Amino acid sequence: MPEYESLIHGHCDPRFAAVRTAFEENFRDRGELGAAVAVTVGGETVVDLWGGWADAARTRPWERDTLVNVWSTTKGPTALCAHVLADRGLVDFDAPVAAYWPEFAAAGKEKVLVRHLLSHRAGLSGLREPHSLADLYDWELTCARLAATEPWWEPGTRSGYHALTYGFLVGEVVRRVSGLLPGAFLEREVTGPLGVDFTVGLPEQEAGRVAELVHAPAARSGEQAAVFARLAPAAIAALTNPAVGAAQANTPGWRAAEIPAANGHGTARAVAALYGVLAGRGTYDGRRVLSPEAAERVREGQGSCRDLVLGAGFERETEAGLGLWLSGPNGSYGPNPRAFGHDGFGGSCGLADPEAGVSLGYAMNRMGPHIADDPRKMALVKALYSAL
Repeated sequence: MPEYESLIHGHCDPRFAAVRTAFEENFRDRGELGAAVAVTVGGETVVDLWGGWADAARTRPWERDTLVNVWSTTKGPTALCAHVLADRGLVDFDAPVAAYWPEFAAAGKEKVLVRHLLSHRAGLSGLREPHSLADLYDWELTCARLAATEPWWEPGTRSGYHALTYGFLVGEVVRRVSGLLPGAFLEREVTGPLGVDFTVGLPEQEAGRVAELVHAPAARSGEQAAVFARLAPAAIAALTNPAVGAAQANTPGWRAAEIPAANGHGTARAVAALYGVLAGRGTYDGRRVLSPEAAERVREGQGSCRDLVLGAGFERETEAGLGLWLSGPNGSYGPNPRAFGHDGFGGSCGLADPEAGVSLGYAMNRMGPHIADDPRKMALVKALYSAL
């Protein structure tokens, strides 16, 4: 594997050599273009590797500080904002959303609870009316439409992945209570104090170090039609209204917008640090972000079910906590069923396992066709646990 070893840079403790091997194999066997992986144990970084290329043309090497859009891995830091406010007694997860956002009570949503937003159970997986990319970039418009619309299903009864709406729903509660959009709140309360290289959206001055996303291989038209034929209207709204992918995420408009469900930009090191707050039961690098009780509450299961949005392509039951997904019997975040985390569209991942004191961040730019459990991510998770 010498030619692949030359692509890899950084540090890996000898105990975790299996993670480096899996990372190298991602390049050799699994089509990796550019990527980074970081692991913390007990708050100490034991793996910090990067390699490959930051662009499709292979003209820019992936550097130590290369940033990349991590899609829904952003949902973990966004949930963290809500948990910080709840820990301070400023948000009650069992209160109606309308207690903080009065307009939200429209169209039969007066009993939707804050916990339903965090656990994808609000019935608002997508909007009913056409919503363009330009509309999505408009925070006030998107939130106004979500406040006015009716749920797709009875809130609180089932989970249905809120792919893009999650960030506006949770984020607007954060904004109503704190006066700050979630990106600014995260910077003030978490990433700034911890020195973590992660932002919601991408500041214009950082454009020179961001990786170019490369789209997943196109599905054959027949296969794509078969998948869409199985989707409920709530799923179609979640995944296609509007449809986004690598082409959109590489634009200045996407990077400048506030989309707290999907446009966090950071390094794998930053993702491992943010999820490390939860793995450390609220503490990272000697700083307390959450009380232990608040950190534990993130993984409070809200009921296992076959997700109404992901069910067609992810044919098993999953369980959301209050902002992140439990590893459960599927082992998505390792063998501990109480471990938890979040995947990003195309492959990225953040993982927290408080019992093992472990966090992992994985970020890449060649997107796979998976919404969750990309083979590259799963290889890294398996390698990590083999070393513990």
